[in-house]
Amino acid sequence: MSWSESIRTNYLSGANNQFILHGNVNDRLLLPADKSDMTGKSSKARVGNLKDYLVAYQLEKFDIVLSYELGSGLRVESGFDTFKKLNPRELPKNDPVKGIGYLDYFLRYCANLRNINPADRTGDEAPSIAGKNYHIAFVILAADLIFPMSRQTRDYQLSSMASVVRSWSQETHFLDQNLAVFLVTENLNDLHPLLSGNQRAAQLEIEMPGADDLSEAFGYFAETYPKSLANFSENPQFPAQRLAGASLGSVEGLLKTREFLNDPLVEDDLADLKKKLVEQDSQGLIEFIEPTRTLDDVYGHDAIKKWVRQDIELWKQGDLEVMPMGYLLCGPVGTGKTYIVECLAGEAGVPVVKMKNFRDRWVGSTEGNLEKIFNLLHALGCCIVFVDEADQALGSRDAGSGDSGVSGRVYGMMAKEMSDGRNRGRILWILASSRPDLIEVDLKRPGRVDVKIPLFPAHEKDEAYRLIRALCKKHDLKLPKEMPEILHDLIPTLVTPGAAQSIAIKVYRLVKTKKVDAIEALRDCLDEYQNPIPKDIMDFQIGLAVREASDLDFVPEEFRSYGEI
Repeated sequence: MSWSESIRTNYLSGANNQFILHGNVNDRLLLPADKSDMTGKSSKARVGNLKDYLVAYQLEKFDIVLSYELGSGLRVESGFDTFKKLNPRELPKNDPVKGIGYLDYFLRYCANLRNINPADRTGDEAPSIAGKNYHIAFVILAADLIFPMSRQTRDYQLSSMASVVRSWSQETHFLDQNLAVFLVTENLNDLHPLLSGNQRAAQLEIEMPGADDLSEAFGYFAETYPKSLANFSENPQFPAQRLAGASLGSVEGLLKTREFLNDPLVEDDLADLKKKLVEQDSQGLIEFIEPTRTLDDVYGHDAIKKWVRQDIELWKQGDLEVMPMGYLLCGPVGTGKTYIVECLAGEAGVPVVKMKNFRDRWVGSTEGNLEKIFNLLHALGCCIVFVDEADQALGSRDAGSGDSGVSGRVYGMMAKEMSDGRNRGRILWILASSRPDLIEVDLKRPGRVDVKIPLFPAHEKDEAYRLIRALCKKHDLKLPKEMPEILHDLIPTLVTPGAAQSIAIKVYRLVKTKKVDAIEALRDCLDEYQNPIPKDIMDFQIGLAVREASDLDFVPEEFRSYGEI
């Protein structure tokens, strides 16, 4: 585990004695074998939580390890006998002010004992515990509940507690102590800024388990849950590879259930299980888009389909140098932006996830939700991320003070993630918007969004008829290939796929209820048809799409004049 090695290096080098662990901190971990447990006995590989790992492995040579959690209060995790000799006061209950105050008192007490020279004392005045520099560790769990993000400048008590903890990484007598402090929080943005912004504390992200981590864990699970993995006894790494992106705790829960029901996993289960587990871990922040279509199901847009297919082929071949970091799909409302992403999902053969509403009314929660989403995306490996209504979702550089700066912080986090070169070929961003002018220019620049694809409505009557006919065909409604003369004057122009789908449904309804043929039903539907999007708005959004296009080959000749200012 890279974060574990970083702790060891930073602590032993003296660079840091305080560590903020964030990210996948509530997951289960595979605890290595051939170590001694807290009773001194040899232990086998097992699954435990982060505190188990820290206490039994990271801090196994420490004299005293204390943990603090808001609900359970202070606990002695290891070194009870030593602590009993040192502890001059009764442990406080779960009051955070008293708990943090006690930890500070105990550290200062140990620092004073360390400075006593037993040789200068005789008899009862020379305590056996004097002059020793004990190795002491504090593990503060769910630190964001004890030191929450607060923008109230006069929250003196909270700031006072945070200041005390920060001082443990800065004051000389604490730095001279063999001290390690761990602040555990799921989201870094939920933690009080005095702590999250402490330059003397190392911030270490615990990532979601990748395929290699799960493969190692499945070696352990193969013995623990033999019924669940009966079909993969020869190769337990195979389901691990397929379930990458799910938390170890979710996978363990799944295997326990299957073991109890004597219901072995089969290969066909894995894709659906991965979707279910990852969506469960995200707590509704993302959802998978089902790959039920391909780009063959997209009517028209030949230049766009050709370009996208070339990118997908390069991706499959592992030729990532020219892979775009992201796409922007822009065009009027109803032009099928979401539909194209669904078709792209089936064409690419990689998971396509949609970012749902991650904004929250609580201070810091929106940023915390984004952190969680990014952790999940990194664990998925290769994936496509779809951000619908991107002009609303991505925030802006300068949103004023109306939302307490949330929009600006969202913008900053998204800009940083979208331009991270390590994600090229792993995460492909697809933004969709009918108002691309409202998306910050920096978010649309090459290196974040390399290809901007405009989508347009049907311009000519013949094209509009073919679009309506294609969608009617999906409802088993037969219309002639050539447009009937009686429909020529009724067929509207600037018909979007969304509007055409609405017309097709009305035709189907009339055919079924009035028992008329499809041509007559279509004529009735179009007799007093009114485009759902006013023409001035349609023209405006078409103009925006034309001006955004990264390649004029994407723009049909009849629309190019819309982009003139």
